[in-house]
Amino acid sequence: MSLKPKSIEESKAQMTVRMFPSDANPAGNVFGGEILKQIDLIAGLVAQRHCKKNAVTASIDRVNFLKPVMVGNALILNARLNYVSHSSMEIEVKVEAENLMTGNRILTNTAFVTSVALDEFGKPSTVPSLLLVTEDEKKRFAEGEQRMLQRKRERKKE
Repeated sequence: MSLKPKSIEESKAQMTVRMFPSDANPAGNVFGGEILKQIDLIAGLVAQRHCKKNAVTASIDRVNFLKPVMVGNALILNARLNYVSHSSMEIEVKVEAENLMTGNRILTNTAFVTSVALDEFGKPSTVPSLLLVTEDEKKRFAEGEQRMLQRKRERKKE
């Protein structure tokens, strides 16, 4: 079955979530695990938009915690596909914290999430290829392909 290529624009997503005291550690910073949860949620949304089937997280890597997120901040997540292969998709997620009193935003996290599309039997399933338009999209695709190859090499060592 041939699947029609899809643009990156068709599946990208943005999500805003307010951080509450229940999301924080004793120092008042938001737990890293809460941020990882939000990263996983938006990456899953992008993957499912792209493949139109169930998609599961295979890995979250290259997670960078750059700045703390404080209680009361809005967490703004932007996610987009960089690379797809037969059944897997690499989603890049950038996270900003917005101080709602000042409007200032800072980049707090970046991550690469690999999701795998599954068929109705829970087996890896073919996903549409990416329609690459801009030079930036082509560059990100090539970089994503290199990261996927590196992940495969690392799995073989285990």
